[in-house]
Amino acid sequence: MARAQPRYMGGQAVLEGVMMRGASKWAVAVRGRDGSIKVDVRDVPGWAERYSKLPVVRGVMALVESLGLGYRALTWSANEQVPPEEQVSEKVLGWAVGIAVVAFSALFILLPALAGRSLGHLFHGSFPIVEGVARLAIFVVYLLAIGRMRDIRRVFQYHGAEHKSIAAYENGVELTPETAQQFSTAHVRCGTNFLLIVMVVAIVVYSVIPRPNLLVVIGSRIVLIPLIAGLSYEVIRLAARNMNRGVVRAMMRPGLLLQRLTTRTPDLDQLEVAITSLRAVMTAEQLADVDARVGLLVPAVAPAV
Repeated sequence: MARAQPRYMGGQAVLEGVMMRGASKWAVAVRGRDGSIKVDVRDVPGWAERYSKLPVVRGVMALVESLGLGYRALTWSANEQVPPEEQVSEKVLGWAVGIAVVAFSALFILLPALAGRSLGHLFHGSFPIVEGVARLAIFVVYLLAIGRMRDIRRVFQYHGAEHKSIAAYENGVELTPETAQQFSTAHVRCGTNFLLIVMVVAIVVYSVIPRPNLLVVIGSRIVLIPLIAGLSYEVIRLAARNMNRGVVRAMMRPGLLLQRLTTRTPDLDQLEVAITSLRAVMTAEQLADVDARVGLLVPAVAPAV
């Protein structure tokens, strides 16, 4: 009998660890200050599943849900790296994320728009292309800069561990650090690949948007983020299902190459953490499936009258 196709697993590198997400459960595992592996398993909210049949919309909902889970996983992992008296609340971290969003908007929306406005006149209709190239250039320089920081390099190693562990799972091999190490740190469903697709889709979408002034340009970039994210989700979803086709592999190649900037080869200890997180999700979902089947077999008890 042919082996059943594994469920898609998603993930995210966090501080000294990895978050893994399945269909109904998610887990985060980190290497604690004492060297042990600490694990936290929780339920996936599941509200994004309600939109799974609606193209584009499902991508937006899945992205919002994933960002929420990633934020919670990052908060938990950060607090596991410091003594109890130094732990931060989700509210404090939320302010930090808010500031980061403002900086991100200035860096990846305002500056590329200014570049397009300044240089787009060189060739007729080249505004969105210049803007897109500027955005990609800023993104690459940003990754190169933060990749020189020691703490970020370790996060990138855990990012590589996440990809290798998921690849081992998807290829049906034994989940050990040694077997996972043989796989690539690149993966088609990676967020880095997604962001590159977003930049390409943005060029297409922005090319049909009027640009009477800079304020309209910036406003349209912000308003259209959900649409572009949803369309990009559909592209990467379709690509993941057709990676056996040569043309699809060729189209995804730039995104896979870009992941060299956001991943590093992990050591076996880091792979152990990633696999622990993955196993925690798998175990939790198997137990949930068993409970659901048992619940269907147990007859309901009639209320006393």
